[in-house]
Amino acid sequence: MTLQRVSFGDRPSIHLGIFTYKFPLSFMGFHMSCQNFFSLKKSLQNLTILGLGMGLGIFNPFSLAPSLRAAEKIDFIYSPLGESLKIQSLEAFAADGTVTSDLQFYLDIVDASESEKELLRTALTRKVVIDPVLLSRVLKTDEGERLLESFGQIVKIKGGRSAKFALRGAIVRSAFEEEGLTLLNVLQNLQVNIRVDLAALATFANSVSVIVEGTERFVQEVQQLSQQEASNFNFINYAQRPDLRRQNTDAIKHQTWFLKDDSRNRQFYASIYQPQQPVGSKIPVVVISHGLASEPAEKSKLAKHLASYGFFVVMPQHPGSDRLYLESFITSFRRELSDLEEFINRPLDISFTLDELERRNAAEFAGRLDLDNVGIYGHSYGGYTALAVAGATPVPNYEALKKDCEAEWGIFNNALLLQCRALQLEPQTFDFRDERIQSVVAANPVNASILGEAALNNVKIPTAIIAGSYDPATPFIFEQVRSFPWISAPNKYLILEEGQTHIDISRLDLGISRLLDRIPSLNLPSPELLNNYSEAIALSFFQVYAAKNSQYSFYLNPAYTSYLSEGQEFKTFMITQDSLGELEAAIAKFKADHQLE
Repeated sequence: MTLQRVSFGDRPSIHLGIFTYKFPLSFMGFHMSCQNFFSLKKSLQNLTILGLGMGLGIFNPFSLAPSLRAAEKIDFIYSPLGESLKIQSLEAFAADGTVTSDLQFYLDIVDASESEKELLRTALTRKVVIDPVLLSRVLKTDEGERLLESFGQIVKIKGGRSAKFALRGAIVRSAFEEEGLTLLNVLQNLQVNIRVDLAALATFANSVSVIVEGTERFVQEVQQLSQQEASNFNFINYAQRPDLRRQNTDAIKHQTWFLKDDSRNRQFYASIYQPQQPVGSKIPVVVISHGLASEPAEKSKLAKHLASYGFFVVMPQHPGSDRLYLESFITSFRRELSDLEEFINRPLDISFTLDELERRNAAEFAGRLDLDNVGIYGHSYGGYTALAVAGATPVPNYEALKKDCEAEWGIFNNALLLQCRALQLEPQTFDFRDERIQSVVAANPVNASILGEAALNNVKIPTAIIAGSYDPATPFIFEQVRSFPWISAPNKYLILEEGQTHIDISRLDLGISRLLDRIPSLNLPSPELLNNYSEAIALSFFQVYAAKNSQYSFYLNPAYTSYLSEGQEFKTFMITQDSLGELEAAIAKFKADHQLE
């Protein structure tokens, strides 16, 4: 078996006979957090270090990397070929840059430059402060277990067993140490020697390349299709039209209702925004469903914006998956990050909230609330919620979900960390469709695997899907591009926001903001710009489909998103049903090119 250096763009590689393995210098120290992930380029790839933290609203232990000394070496194994690297060699290198013969072998293989060597030293010793008790509890959640199991397919101990428990122990022990959590400490705290399975690593590396290529390819595809569609519209001078990015009036009333569903023994509140003096005989209604570890207040700006244009906006709390539930996990009152039954309870919260509006309509609103044409906006987990009440049932599709959860690429889709939990539910048929819901906007929805093609094909009402090109929590290529064609609604829209990262970066806490500080040359759009995009599109959509105001229809097309993007570094793009055939053809070609199912 020959060993030779081969070129793969700007990434170093090892060629073993007919097998080629691409892996980064930083992987040598188990930099499995995705930081400097396989030397990926641009901010899109850098954003992957947010990992689970972005999706769950908590700090991802694997983005830390991490002194009981038991392990002495790392073995890199492929068939009869094996090469060991002593942890002691990494200690010496981290201390003063000394390169021992075993480390030199690895550095030669990857043809490491001086800057890459310095990157390795930095990666080994970079310290992160985190509550070790909280970290330990996170790693024992369903999501933490799944992450560890995924990495355990590559990192093993003698006999071929997964090293996930060894990794968890080393990470937690390192976090308890006075000097803080570092990557080198994790290696020093390993209780057994470990082996890196190069065959599994090859698959891992290849998947990274495919995902990065696919993300960039479909971002470009949506851009081109959007521009193509926009060119087919008659010119409209939007500068002379009302600016939907601006709030229409400040005369907005806010109140909080406290609701109790005795049938489920469930209590929650609902935040209400409405115009002080509604115009017209009917008041259009929009429900907003918040994301995991979030709360209704997170979407208050959007609610105020809609209310300023005459909408009655109601935002129910989902108590089994909100910020308060997360805080109770942090303070050790809960064992998981969200309640398993939320897959069922969230859609039922929406219907119960609408039932409450029905009860109050005559007495408090003179029967003016239009509850026959309700619109719903859902973000992330709320996107799943919105699509479920819009007709995407039964839930979940166990067979398809199980297949996705076991797929090799599953480790790269953080949204699966949540979706795969649904496999623990007792298999049964659910029907969450609420006929009062007649239009839906799903922003960064968790949907592709837990709902699947068959369920999403049941969504026949006007639907808009909003996606972010930098979203590591519900990745564009997995959760929106893949599922958009499955929705059978004749009026559907896919909106892509460049640089959007799933959540409002300006409101990050729980340590994620410290992660951002560590990403070199990270360039992100302002939250204000992204809010302008989302609010203008959501407003035009609900004006057309919830308020039945056709005068706003000329806003709801790719030409308007082109106008909104003028002069902006980070743009937004829209495609409609008209581009579906070309999008499906591009998806089919990509799958064929990479021999994907």
